[in-house]
Amino acid sequence: MSDTQRTELTKMASSSVLPYRQVIQAKALLWAGDGVANEEIARRCEVDSDTVRRWRKRFTENGTDGVGVIAKGRGRKPSLPPGTVAEVLRLTFHERPEDGSTHWSTRTLAARMGIGKDTVAKIWADHNLKPWKVDTFKISNDPQFEEKLLDVVGLYLNPPARAVVFSYDEKTQCQALDRTQPSLPMTPGRAGTMTHDYKRHGTIDLFAAMNIATGEVVTDLHKGHAGADVLRFFKQIDKTVPRGLGVHVVLDNLSAHSTPAIMKWLGHRDRRRWHLHFTPTSSSWLNIVERWFKELTDKRLRRGVFTSVADLTTAITTWAEHWNKDPKPFIWKATAEQIITKVQRGRDTLNQIKTQTDH
Repeated sequence: MSDTQRTELTKMASSSVLPYRQVIQAKALLWAGDGVANEEIARRCEVDSDTVRRWRKRFTENGTDGVGVIAKGRGRKPSLPPGTVAEVLRLTFHERPEDGSTHWSTRTLAARMGIGKDTVAKIWADHNLKPWKVDTFKISNDPQFEEKLLDVVGLYLNPPARAVVFSYDEKTQCQALDRTQPSLPMTPGRAGTMTHDYKRHGTIDLFAAMNIATGEVVTDLHKGHAGADVLRFFKQIDKTVPRGLGVHVVLDNLSAHSTPAIMKWLGHRDRRRWHLHFTPTSSSWLNIVERWFKELTDKRLRRGVFTSVADLTTAITTWAEHWNKDPKPFIWKATAEQIITKVQRGRDTLNQIKTQTDH
């Protein structure tokens, strides 16, 4: 037994996640390496001495790769009647429980099939099925989807020279939530706690524009997000960009983003450097600043306690200031062609479902 093999066997023998047969065989081989007799090893492992000899022979032939491996033709034989797996899969895909539930659980499907719930769980795991889980999606119906997508993604992947590109949006209705009882701190073996209910102390709208090259974020907070508020924030963005550089802003199709007052302001000759790039409808995932909103929510807002709107405003402002001391840009990698291919595949699937439903 080499030093490397002994190290690997020691890790196996002390593991709490490997199969029991692998752990016990590793222990037996370590004892054998220490000169313990086969009969004594068998007594410690509660097997017979012939089994220990087989373990040692397999180790000699295969090394650590053979530890705990069930030889072909040995081990527990399948006990399910023929066709059981196929029927479990058929029910999972094509039928629903009689009580009207939207999906099967291991217990309800096991009761229907007359098998154990662990058997159902193993079949699902073997076929990578997770009936309890559902992902949300929305395919844009914007007639100019491809055109807008190419424009925005092209801006991310190949930003124009001598220009600053911003990803802009509003996070509306940020709530100043206060918990009804004090939270308990985290302790070893127990997570921190917070009450499930809360007191509302008002809301504020967050305006944010991320410089996609540097990751810096321009922010402001207002009581609303009407056209006048958007225009005020556009002026704030304009002040941060040095003269001589273009300003490209990615934003959604909210009506407040294109009011007559904003169009008039953008039409002035001093704003010729400004260019707006609208994302397709139902495509907020295309706006990079949404990823920054997630960071803010996860790290500051979701578990925060705020006794007033002023308290919430200070918290957001402070967090954003710290972000800008060491900003991290989010790098866009997907090409427009890859996205269009994926969206087209989704559209084709939806059309098939609609056709089957209609008939």
